[in-house]
Amino acid sequence: MPASLPPLTALRAFDAAARHMSFAKAAEELNVTPAALSFQIKSLEQHLGQPLFHRLNRAVELTRAGQALAPGAAEGFAALTAAWRAARRLQDDTTLTVTAGPAFTAKWLAPRLYEFARAHPEIELRFSASLRMMDFARDEVDVAIRFGYGPDPGLYALSLSYEWLTPVMTPALAARYPSPDALRQAPLILDDSISFLDPPCDWPTWFRAVGLDFTPSYAARFSQADHAVDAALAGVGVVLGRRALTVKDIFEQRLVAPYGIAISTKAHFRFLCPQGSEHRPQVRAFRDWMLSEIEKTTSVTDNLTVIPVEDVVQH
Repeated sequence: MPASLPPLTALRAFDAAARHMSFAKAAEELNVTPAALSFQIKSLEQHLGQPLFHRLNRAVELTRAGQALAPGAAEGFAALTAAWRAARRLQDDTTLTVTAGPAFTAKWLAPRLYEFARAHPEIELRFSASLRMMDFARDEVDVAIRFGYGPDPGLYALSLSYEWLTPVMTPALAARYPSPDALRQAPLILDDSISFLDPPCDWPTWFRAVGLDFTPSYAARFSQADHAVDAALAGVGVVLGRRALTVKDIFEQRLVAPYGIAISTKAHFRFLCPQGSEHRPQVRAFRDWMLSEIEKTTSVTDNLTVIPVEDVVQH
């Protein structure tokens, strides 16, 4: 049996036929005639010295040899495709694809994008609002913004901001509940999207930080953080607001944080991209713009006492 690899075109024909279990559909995918595809597979079988398919009356089935080859062929072509796309993206200085969670996209990115577009009209910005784990090569993504603890091995990771949480509400509700003690009578909003934080950054923890032992017995619950903030903006109640998702509304006085006490968590937003990609012009421009935008609203924290959540839990 020859030790050298067979021609790539023959392997490509086999991979398509094995995925479709049809020579006709494989030929259509590769834009060749069924006869040409059949010839490529026969040449591959000759190279191997045994058949890869059982040719049935109106179908094909993989032989044991075909079953052994199919997974590796599929994985190999997937890796080649991803590598080729990654290499082509390195030549592209005008397109930037960013993925971020739906809440961060809605509350932080979307309201500010006109500023980036105005500063960098030469860059076409594309977004994917998703929380799933990303494969930068496979998913053709340049930058990911993720919230959590890390670490992020093999990636360029820049901490954008650590999160604090403090009660935020409309000015009208703040007038009705002027103190943390009064807040125990207020309609509270629960954001279940931060339930993974450890130690927990929830309402009982915040009340403990201000010296009160109180656990809400009921509240409006939301699985998405941006929905919880939208409910607070609508005057539905008071949300334990995360910095990144409420800072613009606080800065523009649609929401207020009246009590001056926040709890911080070690979780933070990270700017992620493949190692080395941080030097690409559009990636660098987007990173620098994000840091500049964050700096614009740092004054919101000037009147807040931020207490590490671990200090609250220890006491």
